[in-house]
Amino acid sequence: MKIEPRSTTPGWQLSFYRVIFESDTRAGRLFDAALLVAIVLSVLTVMLDSVRSITAQYGPYLRAVEWFFTLLFIVEYGLRLLVVRRPLAYAFSLLGIIDFLAIVPTVAALALASSRYLLVIRILRLLRVFRIFKLGRFMGEGEFIVAALKASRFKIFVFLTAVFTLATVVGALMYVVEGGQHGFTSIPKSIYWAIVTVTTVGYGDISPVSIAGQTLASLLMIMGYAIIAVPTGIVSAQMVLPNGAGAAPAYKQAACAHCQATGHRPEAAFCWQCGERLS
Repeated sequence: MKIEPRSTTPGWQLSFYRVIFESDTRAGRLFDAALLVAIVLSVLTVMLDSVRSITAQYGPYLRAVEWFFTLLFIVEYGLRLLVVRRPLAYAFSLLGIIDFLAIVPTVAALALASSRYLLVIRILRLLRVFRIFKLGRFMGEGEFIVAALKASRFKIFVFLTAVFTLATVVGALMYVVEGGQHGFTSIPKSIYWAIVTVTTVGYGDISPVSIAGQTLASLLMIMGYAIIAVPTGIVSAQMVLPNGAGAAPAYKQAACAHCQATGHRPEAAFCWQCGERLS
């Protein structure tokens, strides 16, 4: 995410800003690449720490590595706040919050040991790869899909309501048919079975034994195959409508220096949210 440096920035702060926030220079690209490697390694460390056989042998070393990466991310987060024009705006931006959450679990582990496993949230910091590899142009494609989903939300809601109603009715029937036996000990438990069956998940933890129950289950399974295709058809139909067809809009990659808003049109000269002139 591109953020403006402080208005009265000393030379060293400006240099750090260009390295930390810009990926157009060699130093900036190297910094971003090193950051991504550190994020991946820190997440792998947390994953390995959750394996008992590995922890029993290498536990102290893994803790040391966790603290190393945490201190590294604390320094990096502090530098980001130091060189931006509006530190609070960055701190409360999406990437700023993720950066902060990346360092909290290890510190919290001093009071609650199990909280260190929440460090896997650091994987969210890989969102920076979109800026590093200049993938901002795909935001328009993403919005095209989101718009189709949003336009279809009422149809999907009606569909899901119908599916839940079907699962409730079939679950109640199965409870009556099986007589409260063979796992169908209550109507809620039977509804759970119906949902698992109609979605074709089929855990197999509950299954009917009677002929009537197996017949009802077979009908529900066949209906499940037809039901799965309905949401896809609803969204696909919305995408091909005249007001939803065509190429998705493109967006500028830079965020507003004043409010951190994104999603600006290529021809935009001012921020759509606060009116600040875009750089």
